[in-house]
Amino acid sequence: MQRSPVFFIGHGSPMNAMEDNAFTREWQRIGASLPRPKAILSVSAHWFTEGTRVFTAPENRMIYDMYGFPEALYRIAYPAPGAPATAARALQLLDGRARADTSWGLDHGSWSVLRHLYPTADVPVFQVSVNYALTPEEHFAVGRALQPLREEGVLILASGNVVHNLGRVGWDQEGGYPWADTFDAAIRDAVRAGDFARAVHYADLGEPARLSVPTPDHYAPLLVALGAADPADALQVSNDARTMGSLSMTSYLFTET
Repeated sequence: MQRSPVFFIGHGSPMNAMEDNAFTREWQRIGASLPRPKAILSVSAHWFTEGTRVFTAPENRMIYDMYGFPEALYRIAYPAPGAPATAARALQLLDGRARADTSWGLDHGSWSVLRHLYPTADVPVFQVSVNYALTPEEHFAVGRALQPLREEGVLILASGNVVHNLGRVGWDQEGGYPWADTFDAAIRDAVRAGDFARAVHYADLGEPARLSVPTPDHYAPLLVALGAADPADALQVSNDARTMGSLSMTSYLFTET
């Protein structure tokens, strides 16, 4: 069996769930090129928890964890089933570092991109949370522990944003602020070079890092993805852009060479 991909997506605004734009068209293009996985493990920035949790229920419920958007966004359904057997395998691999959870489902970090990648919603999906107590090195280790799932037909999807500072959003800003461009480029260059340690130690980049990652929730999924990836994987960088000043849409797809 070919090793399944790892895909980190900069998901941006929840409105991308229902919009036809350059970002969503790229997700659709990539989705059409991906093999059909046995299941999808999704690490979403929007399940930010005490302790690492793995969703183990057989059915997902829709989590509309966003406020002030058009009513149509709250009517979107993505009825993908859960994947309890694969979730149990993830718990086994995490070996006491996570616990089972049935209280969640699919939040917009997952369904806003999955409806473009796999629009028929017929691939089982389960989420793994972002543990707010972990260090960057420990987030990377979570991904490394989950890496064997790639050999078992599981697509590892990580959804966040390399640059995510809602307090600095410029609603009329088309591109990124200089510090956002600087940080996103530094991480992109590190990932392209296979220098995952530099991405783990992102705080060494100083002021651009502090402004780009004011909280770890949206950056941590990238670290999990890098842990599950391999520097020898083929890499495709997509949606390499900043929007509204302080959001990065840059995405990374790792596939077996």
